[in-house]
Formats: sequence, structure tokens, C-alpha cells
Amino acid sequence: PRELVFKALNPQYRQLGDDYYTPEIIGATWYQAETGKIPVSGAGYGGVFAGEGFDSLWTDMSEIVRPTRDGIHGREYISTSIDLGRKPMFLVFDEAGNLLFEPPPLLELPLPVVLAEPPLGANPLRLRQIIAAAAQTLGTVALLARDAVTPDLMDAALFLAPQFPAGRLDLDDPLLPKVRAIELTDHPEVISQMEAVKKRYPGLIVWIRVPGDLRAPDRVVALAAAGAGVIRLEATEKARGLNEAGEVHLKDLIRRTHLKLVEHQLRDAVTLLASGGIALAEHVAKSIICGADGIIADIPLLLALECRLCRNCQNGQGDSCPIEMDKLPVKRGAQRLVNLVGAWNNQLLEILGAMGMREVRRLRGEVGRAMF
Repeated sequence: PRELVFKALNPQYRQLGDDYYTPEIIGATWYQAETGKIPVSGAGYGGVFAGEGFDSLWTDMSEIVRPTRDGIHGREYISTSIDLGRKPMFLVFDEAGNLLFEPPPLLELPLPVVLAEPPLGANPLRLRQIIAAAAQTLGTVALLARDAVTPDLMDAALFLAPQFPAGRLDLDDPLLPKVRAIELTDHPEVISQMEAVKKRYPGLIVWIRVPGDLRAPDRVVALAAAGAGVIRLEATEKARGLNEAGEVHLKDLIRRTHLKLVEHQLRDAVTLLASGGIALAEHVAKSIICGADGIIADIPLLLALECRLCRNCQNGQGDSCPIEMDKLPVKRGAQRLVNLVGAWNNQLLEILGAMGMREVRRLRGEVGRAMF
């Protein structure tokens, strides 16, 4: 009889996440972190074909009608590396062919993803160890607050970028000679602070975190003109602008900032990173299409560790984590993050291959390969 078997969604599944980090996103993230594979249903796509934010942007995947590159299977090489740092607009050589100036330091990352500590999570100390270990394995950088960089993380110091709030930077900080990059929060004196760091530590890459409000495009241009090499455009955890830009999506903030830099002929001089609301692999590619060089991932790292976003830890109930994340071994947690980023990288290779592109740098700002 038809009534004998009844199927319904598990109520616990419905309670996962929130309106942005939906149960579907969390489930896909768990699968990728567990297997390192791309989530494929095998039964066709049954969801909507358009929506808000990143879902309003389609990427060009018409691989059937023109030559493509098969990068995901290793038959053809596709580069996903990006450079962090200031790029000189031109080179000057002497009569012997020697460069007449010392080029600014550059940090090459093998993929356009930087890791950052999420704003929540049970046992932050263990979480930082996991993120630092994953960054070391992936060859990327992990953003951690300066006060959170404890002695037990020093083995991974080259892969850490300590964050300094406004007015909190000490040039005599013993950590500065041990790292390759730091992040400064934007404030009125940040340019002079940046110059002081460069003078004292010429090999150190300084990037500046700019809040994604309506003034962000002009502020980014001003910082780039003043010599900033890496600028981070920060949105909320749901990919919305800050303050009066609360109705503006991250992709639009990136686009406005990118075009403003192009208008002032500064785009190729700086590295633009986007953060906030990057929840899926497709968001990485779409952010780059809109004009970013790379992205910063935070909450997806938490989801990769099987977090349900119950937010008990954020509400002062960190000792009641339903999955006991505070007991997760560092090695296992780091491997799950590596698996997730690897799955994201494979999906980026799929998009680049379908577009026939040789490297992710060519995808930056390439809106002709997308439909809005």
C-alpha cells in the first residue's frame, strides 16, 4: 500500500545553518571535506536557475562549441596561482640590462584562496591550529588576529598573516621578522603606518582591510595610489555590504571597486581580495569574474569540520557543541580543510577548462564570459 512507507526530510536537517548557509550548502561542504571530490548528483540539476547575489550570475560553460582545456584530469596545464603584492607598472634597465630598482616583494599562492579564522567556533585554540596546519599543507596564507598567534603556531609562521587593529601595530613586535605578510585595519594613519613597516621590513607584504561600504571604491583607489600592494574588501558573512551599503551584494562591491581601479589605471598594480559570504566553489570563480584576484574563506572552514552553525559557541555556550568540535584532532581537521579547498580548486579548473583559459589570472574582471 502507498501509505505504508512515508518519507519526509529529517527535522534536524531542516535546522542546519540559516537562510544563507542553507542545509544544501552545508551538506555539499561536508561531502567535499570528507572526500575531496566535486559534489555531483548524477540525476541532473533540480534547483532554480537564477536567484539573488551570486545566483544571479551565470558563467560561460559552452565547452561543446569551441576548444577547451582538460585541466582537471591533468592532460593540459591550467595555472590557478596568484601573486600577492605590489606590481610595478613598468621596468627600467641600465645599459647592461640590469634592473635599476628593487622590485616590491611578491608572495605566490598556488590557488586564489586565503584562509581566515571564522568569527565563531568551539575551542578557538584548536581551530587556529587546524587552520594553520591546513595553510601550511596548501601553501597558502592563514589570517589570524595578532593576539591569537601563540607560540604553538610558530612552526607555521611563514604561512600566517597576523592581523593588527587600528593603532595596535608595534614595529618591534618579534613576530614581524618571522612572517611574510601582515594585515592592517584601515584607519586615517594607515598609509604612514604601512610606509613605516616597509622601511623597517622591506621584504614584508602589507595588506589593508577596507570595509565594504559605499566609500570603499574611492578608498581602495586612494590606498592603491599611495602604494598599497594588497587590499581586502570586506563584506558581511552573508555577502552584503557594510553600514549604508547593506543592500549591496559583494559581487557588486567587487565590480565597482575593480572598475574604479581600472578607471584610474591602477588595477594591475594591486592585488584585490574579497571576503565575506564566500560559501561555495562557484563563489570563488564569480568573485574573480567580477574583478577580485582571490578570496578569503572563513565560515566554510568551520562547516568543513562538520559544524552545523547552531551558534551555541557564539551565544556563550561553547561547552555544548553538538558535534564536540573541541575534541577534533588537529591532523584530521586540517585534512578536511585541505580536501575542501582541493574540491574547490577542481571546480575552478572545470570552469577555466570550459572557457579555454590557461590561468586564473585571465579570469579576473572577464565579465564577457558571464551573464548577469
